[in-house]
Parts: sequence; structure tokens; C-alpha cells
Amino acid sequence: MHAAHITLTIVAAFLAASASVTYLIGHDYPKAQLRMKRLPLSWMPRLGAVLAAGAAGLLAGFAVPLVGVLAAAGLFLYFAAALVAHLRVGSRDLIGWAVFFTTMTADLIITVLHTW
Repeated sequence: MHAAHITLTIVAAFLAASASVTYLIGHDYPKAQLRMKRLPLSWMPRLGAVLAAGAAGLLAGFAVPLVGVLAAAGLFLYFAAALVAHLRVGSRDLIGWAVFFTTMTADLIITVLHTW
């Protein structure tokens, strides 16, 4: 289980960091997503920072396991809220969301099991 924990955490951190970069550089895809969800574009840097903090927290969890658990829980909640934002506007384009949410959920579960 140790190898699975390391692998899944690195994959989850990579996904969160990649998404963070797209928000922080002002890429067109997150802008389109925010417009579609009727959210202000001024949220882009904040959402990018949350994703970056989550990615860093996942990696910091290797040294301080509680930090990893909290980061995994935070990213799980972030993507749960993203689902609510999608459904609120009637969006059914959830493939990208499902990849992120499934990865973050699996990482949360395996991190909790590995920590306790």
C-alpha cells in the first residue's frame, strides 16, 4: 500500500499543480469554465492558489502526514464544490471533473488509510 500511496499522491499533486498553473497564467480554458459557471473571472488567481496549496500540501504530507490528509480533504471538497457549480448551471460536461474528483477521492482514502 505504501507504493500506491506514493504513486497516487504524486499523480494527484501533479493534476492539482497543472490545473493551478492554468488558472494562475490566465489560460483560456479556466476562463471559459468560470464564464460557463457564471463565476467572476477575479476568482481565477484565488482558485489557482487553492489548487497550488493543495498540491504542495499533498507533497508536504510525505513529511507531515496530517498536512497530507488535510490537503487531500481540501482538494476533495474543492472538486465537490466544482460539481455543484457545474450542476447549478445545468452543465453535464463532467468528464474532466470526474478525472480530478476520482483521483482526489482515491488519494484522500489511501492517505487516510496510510496515515492511520
